[in-house]
Amino acid sequence: MAKLAILGASYLQLPLVLKARELGHTSICLAWEDGAVCQDYCDKYYPISITNKEKVLEVCQKEKIDGITSIATDVAVPTMAYVARKLGLTGNSVRSSALTTNKFLMREAFAKNSLPIPGFRIIRTIDDLHTLEALSYPIIIKPVDRSGSLGITMIQSKDQLEDAVKYALEKSFTRQAIIEEFIEGKEISVETISWEGKHYILAYTDKVTSGYPHFVELEHHEPSILVSEEIRPTLNDLVAKSLDALEIEFGASHAEFIINDRKEIFITEIGARMGGDFIGSDLVFLSTGYDFVKGVIDISLCNFTDPNIYENLFSGVFFLSDQSSYVSYFINNYIRFPEIVRTELTSNEESKLTSSSNRNGYFIYQGNKKMNLL
Repeated sequence: MAKLAILGASYLQLPLVLKARELGHTSICLAWEDGAVCQDYCDKYYPISITNKEKVLEVCQKEKIDGITSIATDVAVPTMAYVARKLGLTGNSVRSSALTTNKFLMREAFAKNSLPIPGFRIIRTIDDLHTLEALSYPIIIKPVDRSGSLGITMIQSKDQLEDAVKYALEKSFTRQAIIEEFIEGKEISVETISWEGKHYILAYTDKVTSGYPHFVELEHHEPSILVSEEIRPTLNDLVAKSLDALEIEFGASHAEFIINDRKEIFITEIGARMGGDFIGSDLVFLSTGYDFVKGVIDISLCNFTDPNIYENLFSGVFFLSDQSSYVSYFINNYIRFPEIVRTELTSNEESKLTSSSNRNGYFIYQGNKKMNLL
C-alpha cells in the first residue's frame, strides 16, 4: 500500500490517521508534540513544525511518500502545496495555497472575478486606521490568516475600532487584518471535493453562531434547511466560480456564504480543506453516506473516483460553552437520546467564548430529522 504524509497530529487529523490505517496505508505524521494525539496511532511521527516547508520536504523525500494531505486546518495548506509541487504529487498550486489562506488575497481574487462579497479593506498596521475614509457600521474585523473565529470581532461604532483592530493584528501570523462590511443574514457552508478542476458538491450545512461580537460556531446541521430549491442553482454556480477563482483543482473545500432576507448570496470565505468542527470528518458521512476522509486520501494518492451519495439523513453537532450550557444535559444523558452518536467533554473550565478554543465539549447526532434543543 501507499505511504501518506499527514500534516498535523492533533485531534483534527485523527480521523485521517485512522482511515489511512483502515485502508492499509502507512501514515507519517508531522507536527509539534503539543497536543499531538495522533502520534499514538500513526506509523511514524516527526515532531517538527508543519510551517517549516523545507524540513517537511526533507522528511517526505527521506520517507519516499506517495501522497501528502491534511484535513480541517488552513495552516497546513501552503506546506502541502509546496511539497506536492516539489515531489510531483497531487495537490493544488502554491499560488492557490496563498489565495486560500490569506483573506485579503482571497477577496482580491473574488473581486477580480466579479463575485458577490462584502466590501473590505486591508489593515497592515494600527497607523493605517488614520488613512481610512468614513466607515459605515457595523463592521467585522478579522485577522487575514486565522480560522476558528480567532481574532474576529464585530463592532458597532468608531470608538470600538482601534481595540478590535489591535486584537485582530495580535492574533494574525503576519500581523495583518481586514475590515469587512457586515452582512446581516443566515450563514451556510457548502462542502465540496475537487478532482482536476471539476467540483463535486457533497453537502450544504447550516451554521448557528454565538452572534455579536465574536460569532463563534455553536451548531452545524446537514442537510441545510436554508438552501431552498429556488436559490440552489445560483449557489451551485457561485461555488464553482469561487473555487475556480482561487485556482482550487484538487481536494476538499469548505465554502462559507451568507444569505440575506432578499435571498442575495455573499461569499465570506473558502478554505481549501474540509470544514472543521466535525463537518468534513463526520457530518458529511453521517448525512450522505459518502466517505469524505477516504476521498481526500484517494485524491492525494491520485486514485479518485466520483462521489457516491446514497444516504439522506440529518446530522449535526452542538458545542458546549458558556453561551450554550444547556448542551451539557445532553452530553451527560446521551443514553436517553438514541440519535446521539458521540459525545465528549473537553474541559471543565468555563471561560468567555471568544473563539472555538473556548468551547468545552460537544455531541454529534444522526437521525431522520433535525435535532433542536431549545
